[in-house]
Amino acid sequence: MKAKIKIQKGFVQIPLLMAFIVSIAIVASVIGYRASKPSIKPSATTITTVTTEFSTTTIETTEDTFLVTRVIDGDTIEIEGGKKVRYIGIDTPETVDPRKPVQCFGVEAFNKNKELVERKRIRLEKDISETDKYGRLLRYVYVDGIFVNDYLVRQGYAYAYTYPPDVKYSEQFIQAQKEARENNRGLWKACPVSTTIPTITPISLPAHSSNTNCTIKGNISSSGEKIYHLEGCASYNVTKIDEARGEHWFCTEEEAITAGWRKAKNCP
Repeated sequence: MKAKIKIQKGFVQIPLLMAFIVSIAIVASVIGYRASKPSIKPSATTITTVTTEFSTTTIETTEDTFLVTRVIDGDTIEIEGGKKVRYIGIDTPETVDPRKPVQCFGVEAFNKNKELVERKRIRLEKDISETDKYGRLLRYVYVDGIFVNDYLVRQGYAYAYTYPPDVKYSEQFIQAQKEARENNRGLWKACPVSTTIPTITPISLPAHSSNTNCTIKGNISSSGEKIYHLEGCASYNVTKIDEARGEHWFCTEEEAITAGWRKAKNCP
């Protein structure tokens, strides 16, 4: 009788032992799965919203950003690696040119530029030219959703300064300057009326002409790049000119280049 009871106790303990073993196996498999599960790294793609008085544009980009290590003056900075960057399309009063005295509102422009970009990571946009005659990169600058070139002009810290062929935003900057001047902002309020305004290089754009020599098509791409097409270029026949968008007909290549257009890459 005692032997029978011992057998029954052993019989009861077996299912419990099996359940315990199964539980351990399940826990171990879960831990192993989590350890082997690949990690998901965030995409390098960033979303930037650039706001100007004209529009708000959301840009999805994987372009590199650069750390600003030093602000030189109101329109020039230095980035990591020692490269200097000159802002395209604008000009601020001088503060560091040894040949000139510090100009009206130059210090304020320098301080505002410093506030906007120093020790921050910026995005750079190229127009046509790579560098100026001093070896400085020519770029449009964006930081924290602000189009810095436009901001400095619109708030009265800089003048619009158009210098072909880098004219992608020239009309926008001229409108920004008009707004700043009409609202008496920044240097337009603080500086004497006699203060010299930087010369804006005129851009002569011919209207569509019945002259058969004016057959060069000055097209503006969806990205805003200005490209001209000659007869014989691969895209010439399918390229349409919409003058309401700022597109133009040119009579000569020199005329197109002076106005800021470049030759299409698929031309012979």
